[in-house]
Amino acid sequence: MAASNSRVLRSVLNGCYGSVSWLLLCGRHCTESAQRTCMGKGWYLSQSLCSRSICSSSHLQKRNVAATGPEKFSDEFVRKQIEKFNIGKRHLANMMGEDPETFTQEDIDKAIAYLFPSGLFDKKARPLMKHPEEIFPKQQAIQWAPDGRPFHFLFYTGKQTYYSLQYDTYEKLLEIQKYEDRMRAKDLFSKETKQVNLSGSRWLTKEELEEMLVEKMSDQDYMRFIHLLERILTLPYASTEEEHIQKFRKTLEVQSRKQKIEPIQYDDKGRGFSIGEGRRKSATASVKLYENGTGKITINGDNHLQFFPVLQDREQLMFPFQFLDRLCMHDMDCTVSGGGSSAQAGAIRLAASRALLSFIPENAMESMRQAGLLTPDPRVKERKKPGQEGARRKFTWKKR
Repeated sequence: MAASNSRVLRSVLNGCYGSVSWLLLCGRHCTESAQRTCMGKGWYLSQSLCSRSICSSSHLQKRNVAATGPEKFSDEFVRKQIEKFNIGKRHLANMMGEDPETFTQEDIDKAIAYLFPSGLFDKKARPLMKHPEEIFPKQQAIQWAPDGRPFHFLFYTGKQTYYSLQYDTYEKLLEIQKYEDRMRAKDLFSKETKQVNLSGSRWLTKEELEEMLVEKMSDQDYMRFIHLLERILTLPYASTEEEHIQKFRKTLEVQSRKQKIEPIQYDDKGRGFSIGEGRRKSATASVKLYENGTGKITINGDNHLQFFPVLQDREQLMFPFQFLDRLCMHDMDCTVSGGGSSAQAGAIRLAASRALLSFIPENAMESMRQAGLLTPDPRVKERKKPGQEGARRKFTWKKR
């Protein structure tokens, strides 16, 4: 019995205060020796705790700890981490000779990559220094009262935030249908109603929706919610709940805004021109595009009809002007080198498209991007492989 009590005491102390080596004690000496050791280490245990054997399994202890629901990262912990991050950022800025007040996250990433170079392929395994709010994930607030009763009636579903959102969205759908029924009863129904504007946006991904709800969900749950939103959009009066729908849409960045636009320059005669450069395979082209022209195109000092005898190459050259309906409105002087005729025509087309950006409005710029005029063509000829007849073709196999 004494040995059993010692084992229980050792398990309790190990569970509460870490791994400690304890001697097997017995009877009254067990309690006194344990108390003396605890006092020597700064631990204070009551007489009843040391003398009484607590019969509770580790599984039960884990279950009780989980039931209390302590937060993994408290607000106080995150606040202290933010203070340490700000101090470290100032030290890092001083090391790099930069102003700490204007030291951005991009500067931090560059400094970390410079001071701690790493050849690890996975970026998550490389050294990083991020704001604590990015490192420590968001957490749900305490969802039960001090007496242990949950606040929400959907708590025991395991996904109370998700199902609550589903119910709210379905209520929106029912409200739209009721509104439509009232309009029909008043003989005011019309199919020509305002539609929800979804252009330039997309649905939130599963990961983004999980971050919003601070809750994990399955692929089926995600698709079920998206189908419910799409069902609302099919209703005639879906615009009445446009604000709720737009919460789950993410605006797409217009790619044409990333395009660099060269400013218009002026020559000695006061004639405006713009410069553009383009590449295709191994061909490189540089274009000087003049405004108020007659459609004259010169390539390496020759007329474009003589330089490109093939009709397909000429069409490639003129396509940007035809697309924008600006034929015979500009003069163009081109310099091209490398590659064949097809690659040179593609390089001049890209350079001319970039030069035209200086003379067109912003909405036409997005149309050009969607037409593929501002996107470089990365395709190149695939190299021949050793032991093969070509890039993909194999030698003919002969049995004898």
